[in-house]
Amino acid sequence: PRKARLSRRDAGVLDEAFDRCGAVCKEYAKTFYLATQLMTPERRRAIWAIYVWCRRTDELVDGPNAAHTSALALDRWESRLDGVFAGRPYDMLDAALADAVAAFPAVDERPFRDMVQGMRMDLAKSRYATFDELYLYCYRVAGTVGLMTVPVMGVSPGSQAGVETVYAGALALGVANQLTNILRDVGEDARRGRIYLPQDELATAGISEADIFAGRVTVEWRSFMKGQIARARAYFQQAEQGAAELNQESRWPVRCGHLCFCTGRSWTRSRPTATTTSASEPTFPRPRSWRRCPKLTSGPSCLLLLRRGAVD
Repeated sequence: PRKARLSRRDAGVLDEAFDRCGAVCKEYAKTFYLATQLMTPERRRAIWAIYVWCRRTDELVDGPNAAHTSALALDRWESRLDGVFAGRPYDMLDAALADAVAAFPAVDERPFRDMVQGMRMDLAKSRYATFDELYLYCYRVAGTVGLMTVPVMGVSPGSQAGVETVYAGALALGVANQLTNILRDVGEDARRGRIYLPQDELATAGISEADIFAGRVTVEWRSFMKGQIARARAYFQQAEQGAAELNQESRWPVRCGHLCFCTGRSWTRSRPTATTTSASEPTFPRPRSWRRCPKLTSGPSCLLLLRRGAVD
């Protein structure tokens, strides 16, 4: 059973822990941090704690010390989740997450463990034979974030959709964001000897690994990328359906932050928008419902427009 929240005598420590989580979020995900200001304080702090845990998990295999990360290190990291969910945190940042999951009992431990499994895939795999294999990876490293955060964000009391629709949308958003990252980072990943594209679809398109490593932009490559982009857009469309069913105070942060650069591995990075001029630079315009507000991610202007009800 999950332990109750920490006692009042620990309030000072928790305040410091959540402040640190907020500072990390503000430093590495500025737009998303700004969007969380529209949430209630308790939801905001919980989202910060989840963000920080996801970031720390990602850095195990993609941070400055990633070369020293082993399967044993991931075992130790995963075992710390037992303490978090039992109310026995290892450090200050774990304490923030422990308090968050106690405050929102519907937060499930499974997605956290699944994300660690995604990190294990990065240690063991550098190719994906089919989209089914790639989808599993996308779910583990990014789709899991949606499953972690929906219980915190909450479903709108007036929602006519089932809870399954909300969770499916959150999962789709994570997958869409990860596919976006993959498509725009083809060149960067290739320089690290990795190809996060379905091998069977590359073969069908007549594209070899040598083409990718050389950054060749051919007619075949452009056609292939159009298909990959269409797939990502389909997941974004599914995600919009779920976002519309969230509590209002959580719905706006999801749309404001766009979460295209803020979920799972996407949550931990911010890269420039690209074009289809090279093998590593596809274009992903904002989903249609977010194009109505040209300043949707422009800091204070976004908050002002949302508070005035300019975005529905």
